[in-house]
Amino acid sequence: MKKAIIGKKVGMTQIFDEAGHAIPVTVIEAGPCVVTQKKTQETDGYAAIQLGFEEVAEKKLSKPEQGHLKKAGTAPMKVLKEFKLDSGAEMNVGDVIKADVFAKGEKVDITGISRGKGYAGVIKRWNAHRLKESHGTGPVHRHAGAMSANSSPSKIFPGKIGAGQMGVEQVTVQNLEIVQVDASLNLIAVKGAVPGPNQGIVALKSTVKKNKIKHAVSSRVSTNPQKRSARNA
Repeated sequence: MKKAIIGKKVGMTQIFDEAGHAIPVTVIEAGPCVVTQKKTQETDGYAAIQLGFEEVAEKKLSKPEQGHLKKAGTAPMKVLKEFKLDSGAEMNVGDVIKADVFAKGEKVDITGISRGKGYAGVIKRWNAHRLKESHGTGPVHRHAGAMSANSSPSKIFPGKIGAGQMGVEQVTVQNLEIVQVDASLNLIAVKGAVPGPNQGIVALKSTVKKNKIKHAVSSRVSTNPQKRSARNA
């Protein structure tokens, strides 16, 4: 992982490019984040950096959290997240990471907690098929139906789809493009949607996807792989 930062989802809007096209973007208040802990191979068995985001009143933290941040010599932080960064060996406790760590055009993976949608049935939650409204189905044509029809095993195995709480899960959206960075306001505009509600905490990381560089193809060169001009291109 090359770079990372913690932020807060502000909301969605649109930005117009040079050609006048509207680009839907999500605005994220990214940082400033403080390095609250540095883990090394010698002391912890692996190398990582812990970042803290959003100062909070000390009384809102637990005693272990207060002691941990006092040891680091930083202000009380509401959110603590750990990242394995390539440049972690060069960082020290107390260093500040701001939004300008990322630049326009970079691709990132964003992780957040999805919006909660309450208690939902199998049709809404798992896209299950509804039952027919005749031949004994009765008034519950949106229920799950029979799940264990045999005397053996006479039980429902774990993992069977069913009604329950929908949402409030960790979701990661990969390969999103950064459209604009405002270092003075600590804002990053990312193309597309980001998981979670407004004011939700999100983590931005350099994407793990490998984006190939697309080279311009001459109009005289064929793209058919069965032709010699395409194979030599």
